[in-house]
Amino acid sequence: MYASKTSRLVIPTICRLSRVTVRATAHLQCCGVSKGGTRRLCSVSLLNESGTEDRFMWRRTVARTFSTRQSLYPCPDIKIVEVGPRDGLQNETQLIPVEQKLHLIHRLQKAGIGNLEVGAFVSPKWVPQMADSDKIVQQLGKERQLDPSTKSKYSVLVPNQRGLESALEHHQGIDEISIFAAASESFSQRNINSTIQESMERFKDVIQHLKDFNDANDTRSPVRVRGYVSTVITCPYQGSIAPTQVAKVVELLRDLGCYEISLGDTTGVGTPGTVKNMLQEVVNVVPADQLAMHFHDTYGQALANILVGLEQFSIHTIDSSVAGLGGCPYAEGASGNVATEDVVYMLEGMGLSTGINLPTLVEAGEYICQVLNNRRNGSKVALAYKGKENCSK
Repeated sequence: MYASKTSRLVIPTICRLSRVTVRATAHLQCCGVSKGGTRRLCSVSLLNESGTEDRFMWRRTVARTFSTRQSLYPCPDIKIVEVGPRDGLQNETQLIPVEQKLHLIHRLQKAGIGNLEVGAFVSPKWVPQMADSDKIVQQLGKERQLDPSTKSKYSVLVPNQRGLESALEHHQGIDEISIFAAASESFSQRNINSTIQESMERFKDVIQHLKDFNDANDTRSPVRVRGYVSTVITCPYQGSIAPTQVAKVVELLRDLGCYEISLGDTTGVGTPGTVKNMLQEVVNVVPADQLAMHFHDTYGQALANILVGLEQFSIHTIDSSVAGLGGCPYAEGASGNVATEDVVYMLEGMGLSTGINLPTLVEAGEYICQVLNNRRNGSKVALAYKGKENCSK
């Protein structure tokens, strides 16, 4: 990508000015490589869409030194939300004991993962794997009391006010709750037995109840609300979903009080093109720093789709599941969530620090695969690590 002499590098970028988002092209004038393997970025000018230099957008010359190994991307705070203990395990028919679920969570924490979805307060009749979520958060709450320096953030899924009330009985082990809607009317009715509008009315009561709880317990950090929107690309019953429809549901969740909204490609059929079209509509109603990407890897497109969100829309929160665990009972054939190991490997290779120890994370994935009767690991990175170990023996 670099020439030995002065060269011009063209990088698409997005500049945010107040509340206005301006798409532009940054032209970077680069000098040659020095002995230390660095380049001096001598000047930067932003060109607007007409191709003329926009002095209002960028008035000054920038001098900065880049390592040839350093990422040319911005250096955002990447937030990885590990959904394996909940979304990854909820559809497994083999019931996992509480002790093994906690052991998985502890292994993930040891790897450096700070945001974990650890359970769901849903009907055990429909999701028996989550029936012990109260025991999970109760134990995590006890551990937090013994070690107040614990920085991990725990979230649980709640479908209604009854689920919220059950979760709040163990609020010491909960930092946020997640509510879930769909961009597809058909999927909403089959998944949560309500229309989109009916689900919003239900969640309005949930959030008001949580607000009352937070007001009555102002000595602790408030429990926050995160929203999920499923079927943001296609629905197994309805087909393709219009990006404007996704944006509408995202806006409804934001208006209810969700601090962050996770966009789920439930069937995993999204491509960089369809994801880009969807995100272009969504960022018009909710800023990128309030969005997260939750992509399944059914067609092997999840990492490419994450790159679109990261590079073109500056979405820095990524949901993923250790060992690629997961799936959806209402989306036949959909594989698991994108593997956390694969996401971390890609980001670190781009020079974006995640703060996660990859070998330790791989060990956590191997552990839960062994618990699940030696099921195949869904992470390509983990399989490569294992193959490398076998070759060295």
